Amino acid sequence: MFEDVQYKSDCRFFRGDIPCKPHKLEGVHCRDCPHYKPTDRNILIIKLGAIGDVIRTTPLLQKLRSLYPNARIWWLTLTPEILPEDVDVKLAFDVKSAMTILAINFDLLINLDKDREACALTDRIDASVKKGFYLQNGVCAPLNDDARDKFMTGIFDDINKANTKHYVQEIFEICGYEWKGEDYVLEFVPEEFGVPHDTPVIGLNTGCGGRWTSRLWDEKYWIQLIALIREAGYHPLLLGGPQEDEKNKSLAAETGAQYLGYFPLQRFFALMDHCDVVVTGVTMAMHIAIGLKKNMILFNNIFNRHEFELYGRGEILEPSKECQCFFLATCKNDEYQCMEHLEPERVFDAVKRWVPEQAAVSS
Repeated sequence: MFEDVQYKSDCRFFRGDIPCKPHKLEGVHCRDCPHYKPTDRNILIIKLGAIGDVIRTTPLLQKLRSLYPNARIWWLTLTPEILPEDVDVKLAFDVKSAMTILAINFDLLINLDKDREACALTDRIDASVKKGFYLQNGVCAPLNDDARDKFMTGIFDDINKANTKHYVQEIFEICGYEWKGEDYVLEFVPEEFGVPHDTPVIGLNTGCGGRWTSRLWDEKYWIQLIALIREAGYHPLLLGGPQEDEKNKSLAAETGAQYLGYFPLQRFFALMDHCDVVVTGVTMAMHIAIGLKKNMILFNNIFNRHEFELYGRGEILEPSKECQCFFLATCKNDEYQCMEHLEPERVFDAVKRWVPEQAAVSS
């Protein structure tokens, strides 16, 4: 009955289990479809989490598309919902996805995660070329010389401190590529939140996750910074997730700063897009701000500052007293807390430097 009906399983849009998107939208068939895009290889990226690390891995997509425009790109992650449309197959990290990728021969596999489960999968997946990390005798190991430098920074603090390469440059080198300014790729649907458009909006991300308390900035400093922001005629917008909710409600009540609550990821992207400048520690919000091309003031104390590439859209502020807790979740210094020596006045001066000229004039 359907002998004369053709299908092209090599097309980027072809699914096999359900109709493809062009057919659903336009009713086209493979024989004469104007959207036909043949694929010539399968590429798999494994980057499970955290969310910020997934976002800052997206610059690789631009390089891969330039080298392999006809590739079908797969990505295995804990948060597939944040991946851009340029990823053809977005896979949540679960048993179903593992079974799927174990049945495919990939032309290129890039594993940038050093978790055992990611490395174990990398060891078992059939791929012509593998880059990054795999499991060797039960522990993570670099697959090739390109990955060795990044591997060493993760196991020796002194080597990490001496490193002068940022993360995006490092992951490009793991793959054997040269980073040439490729930026984050972050997609979202714009949304109105009642945030003013006629004055510079300063987003204040007040948390750093429950684990890394060594990075926290004291609430009294946020209160002082908000006062300076309001005196300048700027609009402070408090940002955060469930862990920051009570803190942000308290700050809003005391200072008059706007706080709209916490949101699912895609809506949080849309909310942050209303900011002209974002003040944040090293958190997921930092990577979202970079992905949204926002100017940013980044607090750093426990990490190597060279790790972060802001793409010329901000600056990194560190305490005036040296942090002695490199890569430690809690402060070990009994003499002083280094984040107490990152003064609100210094932060506000940096904010003023990065308020976009057009936004400052309109206020």
